Amino acid sequence: MPRTYEPIASTTLGTSATSVTLSSIPGTFTDLILIPAATLGSFASFEIRVNGDTGSNYSYTYLFGNGTSAGSARADNMTLINTVIQGTPGPVIGQFHFMSYANTSVFKTILMSGGAASHIATRTVGLWRSTSAITSITISSAATMASGSTFSLFGIKASA
Repeated sequence: MPRTYEPIASTTLGTSATSVTLSSIPGTFTDLILIPAATLGSFASFEIRVNGDTGSNYSYTYLFGNGTSAGSARADNMTLINTVIQGTPGPVIGQFHFMSYANTSVFKTILMSGGAASHIATRTVGLWRSTSAITSITISSAATMASGSTFSLFGIKASA
């Protein structure tokens, strides 16, 4: 990782789960990077919620391709951001970039890149329509995330 990345938290699942929450996120960085490395038990995607907000305050647009075909879609007024890393059972990786997460005068933009082994590559841009600072992130899936899946959170320091 570049020197500007500072580890904040890392969680490794001891048992299978359908969600993980990283909380008590300090507001001392410019941006956040969340890197999940999970094994999903079935065809599914990662979903993101922040600060426990289950209201219709999320929008997202995604692009995807699998080497044979490509597509895109968008959704507004959703209760989560669907990252559309739909893969067959097995390893799924990604990177989530939470921009200006502590700035209390802007809505929060989240960029995601990811894919499932030998299946699909995706790019999602999401918006959480709130000016609240992000203090917790929940990543979930309709599929079970296997024991041993890891979720690492980094803060990006302002450059000098």
